[in-house]
Amino acid sequence: MKTSYLLNILLAVALVILSVKIVYTGNTDDMNNEITTQQDQNIALENILTRSSVRAYTDQAISNEQIDTLMRAAMSAPTAVNKQPWQFLVITDRAILDSIASNFKNIHMAQHAPLAIVVCGDLDKALEGDAQSYWIQDCSAATENILLAAHGMGLGAVWCGIYPIQQRVDLLRDMLSIPSNLIPLNVIPVGYPKAPQNPKDKYDSARIHTNSFQ
Repeated sequence: MKTSYLLNILLAVALVILSVKIVYTGNTDDMNNEITTQQDQNIALENILTRSSVRAYTDQAISNEQIDTLMRAAMSAPTAVNKQPWQFLVITDRAILDSIASNFKNIHMAQHAPLAIVVCGDLDKALEGDAQSYWIQDCSAATENILLAAHGMGLGAVWCGIYPIQQRVDLLRDMLSIPSNLIPLNVIPVGYPKAPQNPKDKYDSARIHTNSFQ
């Protein structure tokens, strides 16, 4: 009887210890998950705050896997009514990059970039009527995703505007045989930064208004 009593006591103690261990382990997992989430949030915010335009690159090549990641980032951007009115032209040909650099003063850095991405609005996929111009916002969101993804991958990039300057649109359309239903919004040269970048602090509280401008 005493043996049975002792066994019951030992079993009860073991159950208590096991319960405490389970609770502690669960709390530890929750804490680790919370820390990981916070770290991810900090990394994302830091990536936004430290991104800068990069115009000088090394001669290091960019892999197909990196290009694929940039494209996936671009097409993760939000679009009006989920129309996704975009097409992307990836340029790695040295002769084409040099030609773009020589024909566009604002894209001279393409001469040393191993990659350039042309972001185009696809009017066949855009909304109709007054809402058609939402393609500009949609493609701009995709462009910003490319810039942020490049920075997060240790690359550098710069947004070089094409649209709405018609002369630039026509010239680039002729050079790259861009179909009439596509409008080139910009060209994004991409490469490994030649030197460390110092991001600008653009925050200005005077630009913030609450509820009304009055």
